[in-house]
Amino acid sequence: MTIAIITHSDCLKHEMGIGHPERPQRIRAIEDQLITSGIGDFMHYYDAPLATPEQLELAHSRKHIDYIFGKSPPDDSMMAHIDPDTFMNEFTLQAALRSAGSAISAVDKVLGDKTEKRVFCNVRPAGHHAERDAAMGFCFFNNAAIAARHAVRDYGLERVAIVDFDVHHGNGTEDIVGDDPQILFCSTYQHPLYPERALPSKPGFLINAPLPEGAGGAEFRETITEHWLPELNAFKPQLVIISAGFDAHLEDEMAGLRLVEADYAWVTKELRKIADEYSEGRIISLLEGGYDTSALARSVVAHLKVLMNI
Repeated sequence: MTIAIITHSDCLKHEMGIGHPERPQRIRAIEDQLITSGIGDFMHYYDAPLATPEQLELAHSRKHIDYIFGKSPPDDSMMAHIDPDTFMNEFTLQAALRSAGSAISAVDKVLGDKTEKRVFCNVRPAGHHAERDAAMGFCFFNNAAIAARHAVRDYGLERVAIVDFDVHHGNGTEDIVGDDPQILFCSTYQHPLYPERALPSKPGFLINAPLPEGAGGAEFRETITEHWLPELNAFKPQLVIISAGFDAHLEDEMAGLRLVEADYAWVTKELRKIADEYSEGRIISLLEGGYDTSALARSVVAHLKVLMNI
């Protein structure tokens, strides 16, 4: 099976300073590994469009949207500080709009013109920490929440699942969709670790499944099997959206989990089974974290190979 890749060169122009872990090389490393692995020839490539302010309002308040637009620096002489580790250069706004636009475009491809079944958005900045009224944690707009709300509002879906295996909890996604009966949010993450905002699980709405520092593949697989899969099967999602963060890899120094490529392949296979059973195979995967570029690129390829049934 082929897979669509949505990306844009604007995502390479967003910079948050020398030495910042969220850097353009992340995208380049993935692109290089797609070529090296040989699977790049079996993909359909698309440019990410710019999300409109109206589309951003699917997940964010107008006040937040206006704030981010207003903070955008006019030139390269300055950088805007959003929080202690989240910054904007003159290209950040365009990149963030491309990231959100990629998620919207992915929904259109699998539900609208139905040209694709599975889509990976190789974009940055990521989105899962962006709350309805706040940017934080390297994130400005919540791509996953925007995509899910777009699928519900504009295509009439009744049940959309967002699943997040980033090493950090998807607090922004929880904030936006945690009480939405049409969207099930499942998250696994290291605890304790930034941002420490996870709420108790609420079956049918929100499933938070924390892992302790040092946990590896066995604990990860047990947690997914025990907490995610029963809820996903009960929910029967018509679309699966993955917040695909790869910073739980043992080579990634951002945190302390010990996953490897085989673990990402395993969870992707389990999610593919869910999508094949209830969603006509439709899966949208959105890049979130992953800061060791080699581990990130290898893990993305392992993830995509399973989505492609290779």
